[in-house]
Amino acid sequence: MKEWGGRLRRVQVGNALSAFGSGFTLPYMFVYVDQVRGLGAAAAGAVFTVFALAALAVLPFTGRGIDRYGPRPVLLAGTVTAAVGAFAFGQAANTTGLLLSSFLFGAGVTTCQPALATMIVRCTGRTERSRAFALQFTLVNLGMGIGALVGGQIVDTSDPASLTRLFTIEALTFLGLAAVTGTARMPAEAVEAAPAGAAKRGGGLRAMVADKAMLRLCALAGLIFFTCYGQFESGVAAFATDTVGTPPSTLGLAIGANALTIVLLQMFVVRITERRRRTTAMAAAGAVWLAAWGMAVVAGLIRTEAMAATVAIVAVYALFGVGESLLAPTMGPIVADLAPARLLGTYNAGYALVKQIAVAVGPAVGVLLVGSGTWPLYLAAMALCTLLIVALAVRLRGHLTPAQDNVRVLAVQQHGLRELQTAA
Repeated sequence: MKEWGGRLRRVQVGNALSAFGSGFTLPYMFVYVDQVRGLGAAAAGAVFTVFALAALAVLPFTGRGIDRYGPRPVLLAGTVTAAVGAFAFGQAANTTGLLLSSFLFGAGVTTCQPALATMIVRCTGRTERSRAFALQFTLVNLGMGIGALVGGQIVDTSDPASLTRLFTIEALTFLGLAAVTGTARMPAEAVEAAPAGAAKRGGGLRAMVADKAMLRLCALAGLIFFTCYGQFESGVAAFATDTVGTPPSTLGLAIGANALTIVLLQMFVVRITERRRRTTAMAAAGAVWLAAWGMAVVAGLIRTEAMAATVAIVAVYALFGVGESLLAPTMGPIVADLAPARLLGTYNAGYALVKQIAVAVGPAVGVLLVGSGTWPLYLAAMALCTLLIVALAVRLRGHLTPAQDNVRVLAVQQHGLRELQTAA
C-alpha cells in the first residue's frame, strides 16, 4: 500500500479537480445559453439534452477501452476531449456550435468518471477500497461546492466575456487533471484476481449482462440515482420553491447543508460501514431517505409557517446527505468486487451508464409531477421508490458472496470470540 499511496493521492486530486470543474461551470450553462447568448430556454434545454446523450454514446466504448488499454490512456483522452469541448463552448455564439461543443464536453466528462473509478480500484486492496471511495465522494462534494462558489464570483450576465473566461478556466482545469492524474502509472500488481461469484462467460458487455448479481446491483443503483440524485436539484428544488415557497437564497443554504453533512459525516460513517454488511448500509440509506421524504411532507403541510417550513426543507437536504454518506463506501467497492479483473472498466462504465440514465430521467419526472400541482403524488411516489430501495438492498444480499457483502470482518471477529470461549 505504501508503494501505491502516491498514485492514489494523485487519483484523488484528479477526482477533486474533475468535481471542481463540474461545479465551476454546470450551474451556469443554462444562463450562458439562455441569457448571455440570447438563444432562449429551448436552446439551453437542447444543450443539456445533448450533454446527457453524449454520455450514453461514449460509455459503452469507454469500458472497452479501459479493459483493452488501461484507465490512464482513456482518462487522458477524456480530459483532452472535455478541455476542447469546454473551451469551444465558451467561444460558441450560435446553437449549432453550442450543441457540438456540448457533446464534446459531455463525452469528455463522462469518459473520465469510470477511468478514475478504475484507477482507485487499481491503487487499493479490497480492505482499503471503502475508505478510498468514501474519500472520493467527500472530495467530489467539496470540489463541486468550491467550484460553484468560485464560478459564481466570475459570472456576470451583463458581460459575455466573463462566461468565456469561465469555460476557458474549466478547459485548463481538465488539462491540469491530465497532468496530475493522467500521468500516474498504474502498477500491474494492483490488479486483483476476479472474486468468486463474478461472471465467467463471454467478454465485455455480454459478460456483465450475464452476471445476475451485477444486474440486480444496476437495478438498485438506477433506482437510487433516480430517487435521490435525480431529484436533488430538480424535483425537490421545484417542490421547495414552487410549493413551499422557499426563497432561492434559502434553497442555497439547504444545498450547502447537504454538502456540509457529507463532509462532516463521511469519514465517521465509513468506520461504521466497514464493520457492517454493504447491503445493510444501502438499506439504511433508503430508510434515511424515507425520513427525508417524510420531512418533505411536513414542509408541504406547514408551508404557511415560513420559518418551520424552511427548517423542514433544510432537514430534507441534510437527511439526503446522511444517506449519501452511507452509500459512498458501498456502491463502488461492490462493483469492483463483482468485476473480473479483465472487465473492470466495462463494469465501471456500465454502472456509470445506469447512473447517467437515471439522473437524466429523474429530473423530468420530478419537475413534471411538481409542476402539474400534484406534489402529494410526487412525494408518495418518491417514498414508494425509497421503500423499494430498502427491499432491493435486502434481496441483493442473497446474490453476493460474503466477501462482496463485507461479511469477512464480522466472520473473523466471531471466529476469534468462539476460540476464546473454547480456551476458557
